[in-house]
Amino acid sequence: MFGLCDCDSFFASCERVFRPELYGKPVVVLSNNDGCIVAMTREAKQIGLKRGMPLFQIKDIIEKYDVAVFSSNFALYGDISSRVMQILAEETGDIDIYSIDEAFFSLDRFNPENMREGLLQVRNKIFKGIGIPVSIGVAPTRTLAKVASHYAKRYPGYKGVCIIDTEEKRKKALELLPVRDVWGIGRKFGKRLDYFGITTAADFVDRSESWIRNEFHKSGVQTWKELKGIPCKESEELSEKQSICTSRSFEKMVCEWEQLVESTANFASACAGKLRRQHTVCQTITVFVLSNRFREDLEQYYNSRQITMNVPTNSTMEIVNTAIIALRQIFRKGIMYKKCGVVLSDISSDKAYQQDIFDTKDRLKLSRLTKAIDSINNKNGTDTIHLAIQNVSDKGQNIRHEHRSPCYTTNINDVLIVKV
Repeated sequence: MFGLCDCDSFFASCERVFRPELYGKPVVVLSNNDGCIVAMTREAKQIGLKRGMPLFQIKDIIEKYDVAVFSSNFALYGDISSRVMQILAEETGDIDIYSIDEAFFSLDRFNPENMREGLLQVRNKIFKGIGIPVSIGVAPTRTLAKVASHYAKRYPGYKGVCIIDTEEKRKKALELLPVRDVWGIGRKFGKRLDYFGITTAADFVDRSESWIRNEFHKSGVQTWKELKGIPCKESEELSEKQSICTSRSFEKMVCEWEQLVESTANFASACAGKLRRQHTVCQTITVFVLSNRFREDLEQYYNSRQITMNVPTNSTMEIVNTAIIALRQIFRKGIMYKKCGVVLSDISSDKAYQQDIFDTKDRLKLSRLTKAIDSINNKNGTDTIHLAIQNVSDKGQNIRHEHRSPCYTTNINDVLIVKV
């Protein structure tokens, strides 16, 4: 059996920890540059707000319902996440962190006869100690544990803990679950399932394994088996992303080559760091740029360029250099750019990947240099050592965050002062 702890409306819940008057009220958190909604509370959903809605289009709703609006504050969210995970680890002994607000955990410490009571105590301890509500799902596989947490979060009768421990419960859960809500089924996957008339998770598992393999390959078969109660997703597979993207809208539109180069270099460097943290390499780098589609008075432009390297890499220097080459091929003078980004794909493990007999780079030397730079940056702070082209002194200066809350737990100047 697998347990999954999932923080409810995590970003919005973090904002409410230090603002108790917001409990029971609609709260939304915006994306970088205060562009659109990325997280919200249940109360915000009930008044018609949805993820992805641009801020400028919903100002009337915000005023009408007195919605609390916050800019993203990732320093705060990251610190609160680490506190949640610490309590979870103390209570369960062994956790596998999947994302900033989710972690799988071991059930070895729990007596099967009173497991539900034990999990309710864990949930209550997290809320009492930190103020973050969580939902806990338990099932024979990780995918079914996600299904269980889905029900624990949406139905108050479960009191935050749902356990799928019988075949009858499994079948009923799949019959009621839209297939698009299944973990591992993305938008493109979902469109193909719609084409075949598959609308629920039960419809999906009713198909034969050979049909699933033919239409959806290995990932589809893994999801199919997991939904049938057969564990086949390993923790290493869950932590390795198949693509990595870093992008951002600019607060003010930019048109100069130098400005785009600096942003692209920063994004490419961030992507390379993510690769190394999950011990992977990439072979394909894509850079994209686009203008402001809401400014009909300006010339509209969107373009992207993809470059596949001969040898997979996670070197910041190689990835940044390749990204700049791609950017040069799509840059057009006179365009007012609103957003750019870097996407890494064809990701594989850094332990074994295809070499090139004609490769002229000293890979061992490059690896040693990268490890030395990472070591210094980990000790002294991000970008202590960086490429000159990044110009990190201006990093973040072109980002709008008018609604950002204080960093209550990570900045001594923002610590709450209580007067008695």
